[in-house]
Amino acid sequence: MFCPKCKRLMRPDRAKGVWVCSSCGTRVPLGKGTEVGRSDPQGRHVAVVEEKAAATLPTADEVCPKCGNTRAYWVLRQTRGADEPETRIFECTKCGHKWREYQ
Repeated sequence: MFCPKCKRLMRPDRAKGVWVCSSCGTRVPLGKGTEVGRSDPQGRHVAVVEEKAAATLPTADEVCPKCGNTRAYWVLRQTRGADEPETRIFECTKCGHKWREYQ
């Protein structure tokens, strides 16, 4: 969802049921995205995916340090030099908290 005033990307605030622009503070009710969307240079409407596709990520039996949930999504990223092992990044399936495991 793009802000109707400053045209920057808005973030959903599900607790309040609105889209919030982090730049100018504009608020738009959730579900009103099609009326305030933005078009690309060819004139096509640009759809912004609201939900993450985390369900396609692999899961592991890891305990979330924030909520204690025992399942987490994980991805591997090369965060240091190529001669060092990758970093596993976890995201809790319940609360969305992220943490790292260096191997």
